[in-house]
Amino acid sequence: MSNIVNEFNAYRSKMNDKILADNNKVIKRIFNLDTNAFAEGTLDKKTKELLGLVASMVLRCDDCVKYHLEACYKEGLTKQQVVESLSIANLVGGTIVIPHLRRAYEYWDALEEAQG
Repeated sequence: MSNIVNEFNAYRSKMNDKILADNNKVIKRIFNLDTNAFAEGTLDKKTKELLGLVASMVLRCDDCVKYHLEACYKEGLTKQQVVESLSIANLVGGTIVIPHLRRAYEYWDALEEAQG
């Protein structure tokens, strides 16, 4: 897998384990709520991941963008579908979102490269 993907996933996993090891009920409930919110429901997982991606772009959270890009990739969304969603995020978020768009493209390319 691409280095940028491996580094992100390793750090995320390490820190999530550390955070959850403290056994804080509120934090565990927030993590659980996040997991359950993106589960299959009235909206399918692909749609929910695209919504999460757009929200993450507008909120300018690079870690969140990476997480949702990877989830979109694993759900089988195409680059064209993701890019269309990113275009909506840029419309809503404005030009301040452009640096995050650059990093999103870089990460998507790394995800594709990892499979190549």
